[in-house]
Amino acid sequence: MTDPTPKTPVLNDIYARIQDDLDRVERLLQDMGRSRNALVSEINGYLFQKGGKRVRPALLILSAKLHGFSGDDHIFWSALVEVIHTASLIHDDIIDQADRRRGRDTVHARWGSNITVLLGDYLYIRAIQQALQTRRMEIIDIMADVTARMIEGELLECSVSGDPDLDEDTYFKILELKTAALFSAACRIGGILGGAGKADVDRLGAFGTNIGLAFQIADDLLDFTGDASSLGKPVLSDLREGRTTLPIILALRTLQGQARDDFRRLILDRPSDPASLGRIRDITAAQGALEEAARTGARYSAAAKAYLDGYAPSIEVETLRRIGDFVLERTR
Repeated sequence: MTDPTPKTPVLNDIYARIQDDLDRVERLLQDMGRSRNALVSEINGYLFQKGGKRVRPALLILSAKLHGFSGDDHIFWSALVEVIHTASLIHDDIIDQADRRRGRDTVHARWGSNITVLLGDYLYIRAIQQALQTRRMEIIDIMADVTARMIEGELLECSVSGDPDLDEDTYFKILELKTAALFSAACRIGGILGGAGKADVDRLGAFGTNIGLAFQIADDLLDFTGDASSLGKPVLSDLREGRTTLPIILALRTLQGQARDDFRRLILDRPSDPASLGRIRDITAAQGALEEAARTGARYSAAAKAYLDGYAPSIEVETLRRIGDFVLERTR
């Protein structure tokens, strides 16, 4: 079967053993997007027409299979996790006034912010509604908790938007809530489906948290090192949207005196002209901040993989480890 999602050759290779499951998730997402409301169906069709990397569903599927799961429930829960992720992206793009994502217009750029806010809310509520019908309260608790945590992270990020003096602790708190929490939830849900005990579910959750942190640090680095054609959005978008990410935090830590004041002022201006953006990127690189951020991401990836050490060798363990490597090595 042809993979309906635009992934890199590396990711296609990593997913080879679970591609049939991911294809089923893709079809279910399309089914879930259909509605008696023509506008909802139209927008959902656009949203789920071509998916992203589907890392979260892959983690859930692998975590379930790691503990011997056999059945179909993992498809349903993987799709719900992806719906929650998609809803969070919709809200992110509205708040950031981002016009492009994955090389396409964002939903709010095409349909307007008012409709898009409602659609994001609808997706959240619909996901929880469908989860409730299963009566799997242990998993429903995880879904409800992660949804609240992600919104809390968005609110925290909004509260520090444009602040060049953002401290590292707050930065990582935002990452933990907005990104890593859903990675962790996906792994925990997979473990529960597989019948894992509490210790193993917690271990999978910690694996997911660290993978999520590594993933987001890599994403923040790509904002500096990537190019618009591969990213599907302009470079240094985070800066222009008011987000202070780890490379900026690390660069400001090493700069001193007037040089630090000038760089801080440049950040505050949120420039969009190529010359100023190039200067910010050059100064950040010259301070060694990009290399230090990459090392930080690598530490989280290594910490994640260490949580797999207690498992016997298997296809699932190998694939989870490869995902840990991929989140650092990806180019988009």
